Amino acid sequence: MASQKMLKFVTVNRDMPEKRPPQLRREDFGEIYGEFAREKAAEQSGRCSQCGVPYCQTHCPLHNNIPDWLRLTAEGRLQEAYEVSQETNTFPEICGRICPQDRLCEGNCVIEKSGHGTVTIGAVEKYITDTAFDEGWVKPIQPAQERAESVGIIGAGPGGLAAADRLRRAGVQVTVYDRYDRGGGLMTYGIPGFKLEKDIVMKRMDQLEAGGVTFRLNCNVGTDITFAEIREAHDAVMIATGVYKSRDLLMPGAGADGIIRAIDYLTASNRVGFGDTVAEHESGELNASGKKVVVIGGGDTAMDCVRTAIRQDAASVKCLYRRDRANMPGSQREVANAEEEGVEFVWLSAPKGFAAAEGDAVSGVMVQKMRLGAPDATGRQMPELIEGSDYIEDADLVIKALGFEPEELPRLWGVEGLEVTRWGTIKAEFGSGQTSLPGVYAVGDIVRGASLVVWAIRDGRDSADAILAQLSQAATVAAE
Repeated sequence: MASQKMLKFVTVNRDMPEKRPPQLRREDFGEIYGEFAREKAAEQSGRCSQCGVPYCQTHCPLHNNIPDWLRLTAEGRLQEAYEVSQETNTFPEICGRICPQDRLCEGNCVIEKSGHGTVTIGAVEKYITDTAFDEGWVKPIQPAQERAESVGIIGAGPGGLAAADRLRRAGVQVTVYDRYDRGGGLMTYGIPGFKLEKDIVMKRMDQLEAGGVTFRLNCNVGTDITFAEIREAHDAVMIATGVYKSRDLLMPGAGADGIIRAIDYLTASNRVGFGDTVAEHESGELNASGKKVVVIGGGDTAMDCVRTAIRQDAASVKCLYRRDRANMPGSQREVANAEEEGVEFVWLSAPKGFAAAEGDAVSGVMVQKMRLGAPDATGRQMPELIEGSDYIEDADLVIKALGFEPEELPRLWGVEGLEVTRWGTIKAEFGSGQTSLPGVYAVGDIVRGASLVVWAIRDGRDSADAILAQLSQAATVAAE
């Protein structure tokens, strides 16, 4: 009977959860997709072809057992589906919302390759875990046995939190240090609510705290506590700070008022969503209301900025990107959502400077038009300048969404012997995350450079396993 519930991709079309109309979703920061009903989730899960070699699983950084939990969902066995999903993914409800499934699992679905439309993997993943929370299946961590060893984790983003979860399940004592007043890292302050509502992140924070993870928030390493003190207090230390230093534009007029960093803009907006009072938002410095907004960049952060500006009732919102639509790094799904909501994309355009009005306030972006030339070493076509095509794009607010770079942690923390790469990321052993310092590990973006949440989760889990192996080995040696 179970097999009769699967392989329905020939007779059942792909169907996503209902998306709220653009004119309504422009009015708030609520998620734009509705929830699957139980019957619809089962129906869409039943489209899975149950491949012998599931490419969806292979192309998932966590190698989630996707065909298994799709089959369980199709059979109505949702608690089991959640348990299978949770085995490989610490935060399936988050990945189901913000993973670029079109580039990972869904983009490699076999039935899509045969022309039937991919299985809606992300939407089902989200549905399974949301149901698990609603039904009370998500429990605080209860280790079978407590251990005396402790691990300090610097950074409460997805990598650090995934490691904390895994270490606590093994009974290790875990303390997470973070500079912000709330945990979650960029999941809390970088990603807007229309992609990831904040109560979803806070539920996981509450679960981890109820399971025995200690959080020291508003704690800046190098100022409130030294790195040496953290090493002294724990048997192992994990660095999971992410990358927060924004790339800049060194060009004429770049210091004008009204040219701001994406991270500052998104953080202010998310804080307002929490109910915080943010002076820079109230003054208009980090608020797009009534302004002609230009966002520079083509990644997911740029998409977050343009769609946030729309919701803040900007007069107009344009996105400048130096390549064309097919060559942009951001999710095509996000571009489509932004266009529906009223964002205008100005392709093959790059800034060369900024115009300023009286009082040194930005009044426009000097734009140079581009064309795509020969491919570079990565295979992407390189943009080339079209002479004589310059013009000025009017702007009252310019948001730089050019990506992130690592901070100089060895210098900031006064750490000797912590090796970094030529890009400033921490040198760490593949798989384990072991750095050049004994007992010190590093995971996520501070090792990879700016990357996906799902890769940070993978790194955190893998490194936690390596730490557990090291702690167990040390305990065995001590006992001999």
